[in-house]
Amino acid sequence: MASIKQLQVTFDCAHPEPLARFWCEVLGYELPPSAEGDPAWSACVDPSGTGPRLYFQRVPEGKIVKNRLHVDVRAGLGLVGAERLATLEAESARLVALGAVQIRLMVADDDNESCIVMQDIEGNEFCLD
Repeated sequence: MASIKQLQVTFDCAHPEPLARFWCEVLGYELPPSAEGDPAWSACVDPSGTGPRLYFQRVPEGKIVKNRLHVDVRAGLGLVGAERLATLEAESARLVALGAVQIRLMVADDDNESCIVMQDIEGNEFCLD
């Protein structure tokens, strides 16, 4: 039996291209030429080819409740304490300037390092961790 070689994460959304452009900025991804100009869908890809493709498809209904699945943006990987928190806060400020919303700072405790809960430009939750 063959194993799966690639992973794509699909977002239901109202405005695929602006949401794809937002996530391209967040992750350093690129909008492929085939994704431009079609109002029904868009995508963004990791230029290094290592990260998953993100696909954005327009759906008629709006977002109503909390996501059952969310993206973790690993901005503080390998960092701890004050250095990690400063890195996460700087990245949060950059993403807020792109249209994201910071929802909650979760400060480190005995079991977990700090992370920041955020929302993208259509209200989808994600974490900076």
